[in-house]
Amino acid sequence: MRVLFFFMVCTLSLQAQPVDKNYLLGKFDPATHPQFVKLADKHTRGSGRGAYLRKETYEAFVKMSDAARKEGVELTIISATRNFDSQKRIWENKWNGKVQVEGKDLTTVNDLKERARLILLYSSMPSTSRHHWGTDMDLNALNNSFFDSGEGLKIYTWLKAHAAEFGFCQPYTAKDNGRTGYEEERWHWSYLPLSGEFLDQYQKQVNYEDITGFEGSTVAEQMSVIKNYVEGVACKK
Repeated sequence: MRVLFFFMVCTLSLQAQPVDKNYLLGKFDPATHPQFVKLADKHTRGSGRGAYLRKETYEAFVKMSDAARKEGVELTIISATRNFDSQKRIWENKWNGKVQVEGKDLTTVNDLKERARLILLYSSMPSTSRHHWGTDMDLNALNNSFFDSGEGLKIYTWLKAHAAEFGFCQPYTAKDNGRTGYEEERWHWSYLPLSGEFLDQYQKQVNYEDITGFEGSTVAEQMSVIKNYVEGVACKK
């Protein structure tokens, strides 16, 4: 009931104020956006320090974090909102070989679609990332194996059992059910009352002409990144 209430309130708010396309594409500064807040250090570490989330997302996370802590589970945000420019740096560092992907310098991959596919295992093209919206966060570790045992398993088990009570879902689950797009990310959690509506508006407003301004953008349509990746999620509104 709590999740349904949050979802109805947020959806009505967004419908009353249609989201600008540039917001959906990540072309704004969360540090100056009135709907964003800076995360407290006690909830973050690493690149999560100094990061931002939508106010509603962060408020829900704080409630979830407090509930988890009472059961001996510590939730820590290690990455949050990434706008277009931030995502462009991540993408182009991999595209240009500054950061290896699967142990490989991608400048050695001449097939541009294959180069993009390798990056898209875990990283989004700029203008296609859910991290643009201030609704999504990475928790505790960027490694699926961390959540297989010990503290990581305890965290993941708690999230699967309770995250939905606070409006959160894991968008990138295992792909054995036919889900397309990115590989499983046990660390990635999304505030569905907002992200579900943003996804709906993205599908209505954004086309491939909007996905541009970075190296490798020319293969976005060839790879159907909107259908296969943006829409390739396990949880929708």
